[in-house]
Formats: sequence, C-alpha cells, structure tokens
Amino acid sequence: MIRTAQPEDLDAIAALHTRARATYYRGRTAEEVYGGAAELARTREGWSRAVARDAADGGVLCAERDGELTGVAAFRTADGETTLTQLHVDPVHWRRGTGAALHAACLDAWRRAGIRRVRLEVYEHNLRAQAFYATHGWLPDPAGARAAGSHRILWLTVDTVGDPSEG
Repeated sequence: MIRTAQPEDLDAIAALHTRARATYYRGRTAEEVYGGAAELARTREGWSRAVARDAADGGVLCAERDGELTGVAAFRTADGETTLTQLHVDPVHWRRGTGAALHAACLDAWRRAGIRRVRLEVYEHNLRAQAFYATHGWLPDPAGARAAGSHRILWLTVDTVGDPSEG
C-alpha cells in the first residue's frame, strides 16, 4: 500500500533512510556521513520538514506492507522545478516491486499537478539506483551537468498517460 507520510512515521522513515544509504555509502565514505546518532537526528529533521511541507510544494509517500514501512519517496517543487529528492526501499524489501510502486505513485502525483519534467540527483556509485531509474525512463542531464560532490543529475519527462517503462 502506498500512502501519504504522517508525522508519526518519522522515526521509521529516518531509520529506513539510514539503512538504505548504508548499502551504497559503506566503504566509500565515512560512516558519520550516513550513520550515527547525529546523522540520524539530522535525517529525521529533514524528513520532518518534508512531511510538514504544503502539498502544493511536494509530497512524501510511504510504502507499507503488513503495517511495516518498506519504502519512502519525497519530491519537492521550488522555483518552478520539481525534484525527486528521495526514493529509498528498505534493503530487506528489495526486488519486491516497492520502488516501482513508489515511483508510479510519484508519477501519478506529478501528472495530477501538471508537472511535465522532474530532476533527481543519484550517487555515482549507486549503480542499483541508476539502473532502476533508467528502467523507469530517467535520462542523464543532456548537458552532462553534474551535481555538487559525487552525484549525477537525471531528468524524467512525465508523459500524460502512463509509466514510460510500461511501454
């Protein structure tokens, strides 16, 4: 089930986010960057701001199975540009359709809002995420632009009918 995140989800969201990030940051960056009490508190605060955001400015969606949070996605529209800021699936729930369901729910929200182009940044070493996004129609920035640090910029043109991976 995909639903809108609520404030009472914040601890579960922050913990899931930390577990997911560990899979691609571990061994590449210091653990303090993705784990530890200070980072968990910072992560929770960021998600708190996202959950509290006005619906016109974005959204946070949760995937849930049998009462357990299995994935989370967040997007934001600012200055006329929409960004998929987060999409994480709990690693114990990989390859079960959770990411695809969250992505489809984001697409539905963007279509309802009339959004036709979305941006995201993906960690260059997160090849699993890059493959997922490519499957769902995301393309590298045509100008070859890169985000600060070690992130690639991808863009998605939101079609008006259905998910581009459906064919």
